[in-house]
Amino acid sequence: MALMPKRVKHRKSQRGRIKGNATRGNTVVFGDFGLQACEPGWIKAQTIEAGRIAAQQYVRGEGKLYIRMFPHKSVTSTPLETRMGKGKGEPQYWVAVVRPGTVMYELAGVTEEQAKICFARLAHKMPIRVRLVKRRTM
Repeated sequence: MALMPKRVKHRKSQRGRIKGNATRGNTVVFGDFGLQACEPGWIKAQTIEAGRIAAQQYVRGEGKLYIRMFPHKSVTSTPLETRMGKGKGEPQYWVAVVRPGTVMYELAGVTEEQAKICFARLAHKMPIRVRLVKRRTM
């Protein structure tokens, strides 16, 4: 299941910078527990899918997994051993831009111990530091 947009206005995007903390998507909304980013970074679509598979295998059928990020940004690269010039390379893969505080995955219908174990498996696959957060009760 390749995660990528159906259509984009522009095929190639600029790199940009990740400044500041997440102001949106930084609270647990759908589930009871969440996996929150502690550092800024790009998460590849393949990594998102690998995390989804790892979590689904652990949860099986008793819990529900929510993915709260989507890879909207294309990353380009030129082929190896290519001379300078000749323009920007072709899009190679898609990434989700994650700022510190973004809740990336959520789990519902599981205990805290199960969520800890599940998110520990997910954390190994992530290229950035993450932590477990609970839903805030008002």
